[in-house]
Amino acid sequence: PYLSGNLPHFGDHIAWAESSAVCYANSVLGARTNREGGPSALAAALTGCTPAYGYHLDENRQPNITVEVWAHPRGTYQFGALGRALGEKLEALGKKAVPYMLGLENASLEELISFCASLATYGGVALFHIQGLTPEAAQVNPPYETVLIAQADLEAAAAALEDADPQEIDFVSLGCPHLSIKEIARIAELLVGKTVTKEFWITTARPTKQIADRMGYTAVIEAAGAKFAADTCCVVAPIQGRFAALATDSAKACYYAYSKNKFKTVLLPFDEVVKVSCE
Repeated sequence: PYLSGNLPHFGDHIAWAESSAVCYANSVLGARTNREGGPSALAAALTGCTPAYGYHLDENRQPNITVEVWAHPRGTYQFGALGRALGEKLEALGKKAVPYMLGLENASLEELISFCASLATYGGVALFHIQGLTPEAAQVNPPYETVLIAQADLEAAAAALEDADPQEIDFVSLGCPHLSIKEIARIAELLVGKTVTKEFWITTARPTKQIADRMGYTAVIEAAGAKFAADTCCVVAPIQGRFAALATDSAKACYYAYSKNKFKTVLLPFDEVVKVSCE
């Protein structure tokens, strides 16, 4: 929603469902929301009210663990691997974590979106702070308890999501979470004059898709043989049995591809995913 016009301001009280959007709103925007289900989010929309508890309250937005990122993640797929690595470490500690993170102050919009999606999926995290980047980080102090994330943790997390051989890949998907217009432009650039040889789904918000239509990106992408789907995502599609193995840049998509549809997966850099679709 934050890429398509529903952009809360710092300190706004909202009631959002969908775990990655909740994590992004709380952490990157500094809005305040709990991790709502569909019925409670709908009830809040109808009444204009939501219960004052959880992450709406100052005391629950304080960090309770410091995370030092010694690795150097780059791109959406590595930030997804980071989310998995950290999420699993936090889950092992058995606490409802609000991490204070060091070493990620140069993360891009797309990298943060990928990180939020993965961290929420693998660690149940709904709020984090990044020193020098997120809006509440300067208002809180890093806790004494510390977790380290090294390059080896990133590599192990990515490797754990790669159980398909290249020749098994018959499904390619980008857009979990939804793609930005910058990412769609990159796909169009990579597909000019190419022909897609595998099922290739691109998912985004409807307003973003309409921008892509006007800018000519949709025509290029569809001419190559890829398919758009707006306001949905491959992880909620009932496609078990249709495909054997998924290539994606999304650690979250890998999680649900197996748990919901029993697909094998390969986690790849964004450009490599597009390249695989044409092989």
